[in-house]
Amino acid sequence: MNQALTIFIELIKTLPNIIMLYTLTIIFSIPLGILGALAYTGKNKIVKFFISVYTWIFRGTPLMLQLMVVYYGIPLMNFGGYKIVLAPYTAATITFIINYAAYLVEIMRSGIESIDKGQHEAAKVLGYSYWQKIIYVILPQAIRRVLPTLGNEAITLIKDTSLIYVLAVTEVMKRTKELANIYYNVTPYICAIIIYLVLSFAVDRIFKNIEKRNKKVAEELVKLFITWNGEYEF
Repeated sequence: MNQALTIFIELIKTLPNIIMLYTLTIIFSIPLGILGALAYTGKNKIVKFFISVYTWIFRGTPLMLQLMVVYYGIPLMNFGGYKIVLAPYTAATITFIINYAAYLVEIMRSGIESIDKGQHEAAKVLGYSYWQKIIYVILPQAIRRVLPTLGNEAITLIKDTSLIYVLAVTEVMKRTKELANIYYNVTPYICAIIIYLVLSFAVDRIFKNIEKRNKKVAEELVKLFITWNGEYEF
């Protein structure tokens, strides 16, 4: 019992690295994903092409490979006589943000394109500017529709943080392996499983509550614009 408690405490000590990486990834990847989705659903074909290539590359290659390229590969390149060398945690953060933004572009794109065109016209009739329409009409409904998918991505992100051990960053999995080699039993792995399950459960509950709280708001918003759509002929 004392051994299990000691191991659990040791693993808990590594959580700040995971929480910081998780938080930074969410803070920066969500806005990038939304902007990318808006650009992709726009009319500029050149922008569409570059975004499609970007999402194809980062969704089509393993995250672990991307981490290794950013941390180990970039320092091998020569940029006009200069070499870029990133700290392990910095490389991990940048890679996670770019990777998850690529997935969010596709998720948000599907949400935006699912909005009925009549609501775009209704917002125009109301005198909304492009950004007012996006912020007050389109995005709230799009986000509501993709919330379950966003919740899945949020849980996947928790599990993906274990990949940063390839950059020698101390986190739950790296410390678990070290403790398993010290105690030579299965206890560290069981403790790690418990930690990941607790984190995943917490994130799942948060998204479930968000879905419930936003359901009524989203329904009222849809009703409002369906009403306007019915009052005006588009």
